[in-house]
Amino acid sequence: MHSVLVTGGAGYIGSHMVQALRRGGYRMVAVDDLSEGHLAAVQHGDLVQEDLLDRGALRAILLRHRPSAICHFAASCKVAESMEHPIQYYRNNVLGTLNLLQAALETGVPRIIFSSTAAVYGNPSEVPVTEDHPTLPVNPYGWSKLICERMLMDAALAYGLRYVIFRYFNAAGADIASHLGEDHRPETHLIPLALKAAHFQDQDLEIYGDDYDTKDGTCIRDYVHVQDLVEAHLSGLEYLEEGGDNVVLNLGTGSGYSILEVVEAVKAATGLEVPYSMKARRPGDPAILVASNTKAKEVLEWEPTQDLDQIVSSAYEFLKLHPEGYPAAPAPLVGYGTPEPEQAETE
Repeated sequence: MHSVLVTGGAGYIGSHMVQALRRGGYRMVAVDDLSEGHLAAVQHGDLVQEDLLDRGALRAILLRHRPSAICHFAASCKVAESMEHPIQYYRNNVLGTLNLLQAALETGVPRIIFSSTAAVYGNPSEVPVTEDHPTLPVNPYGWSKLICERMLMDAALAYGLRYVIFRYFNAAGADIASHLGEDHRPETHLIPLALKAAHFQDQDLEIYGDDYDTKDGTCIRDYVHVQDLVEAHLSGLEYLEEGGDNVVLNLGTGSGYSILEVVEAVKAATGLEVPYSMKARRPGDPAILVASNTKAKEVLEWEPTQDLDQIVSSAYEFLKLHPEGYPAAPAPLVGYGTPEPEQAETE
């Protein structure tokens, strides 16, 4: 049975990946510093509380668990925040990935699946965006991810590391059967914000910019269900295990929706009005980001299965189940490398 280490395993996408790995018959260990992740979201495998900025601790974790692959989700990922605090983003994302990469090379981990972003494309000159589109990010978040991509590519050339780089468009939705969903604090993603505005009716959804060159003036994005996204990662693991070449793949549906269209989808799912107010554009937001997913279909035989209405409906079910978000952790975890009490593992 293959073992996989999942960084950011208590986060939104990472926790769904842990669940998918369990269903796929893998052994897994999650690493998360719990600065943004949630203990309650990790329902299977081991969870080690550790910071990717500690390379020695990462090396010890890899030596202990001997994974055959790493799925690397841990990162700071808020565009607006990256504009305000760029050094923090380069430190967390670039240095954290560098530490993980060094530790993996030192301990002989042969394969990495890297969570990248459509933000590496910047303001695309054509849509849908293909993987060979020029990469020119317009915010530090996108630059930090592009630098990490380059590090992986160079490590592959120099040391034989094998990788799949997935450039996500907008991950959304929830795994209701497992009570997994989106719970960022503060929340910055459109669909959960719109759902909360409709459900609680206590705060407007803030829409940044209604003067873009789009059909209704608001930004257009490609929303892919988080379960479809992690299924692509399972296929990516199998692809590498079977000797597949290093590859960069977009993960999106190929369809774009404006913010106001998402608002309408939320109204349809909830039966409630979405109070919203228009604000000025935010720096670093491109007008349109829609994926070409042709390459992912060809390489992995991957196909997104859920549309915007299904994404919104699943996210609303999670909100109703957890209106206050995940419950707080019952007790602090013990990081690897410090004395652990017996049976300190979290299932």
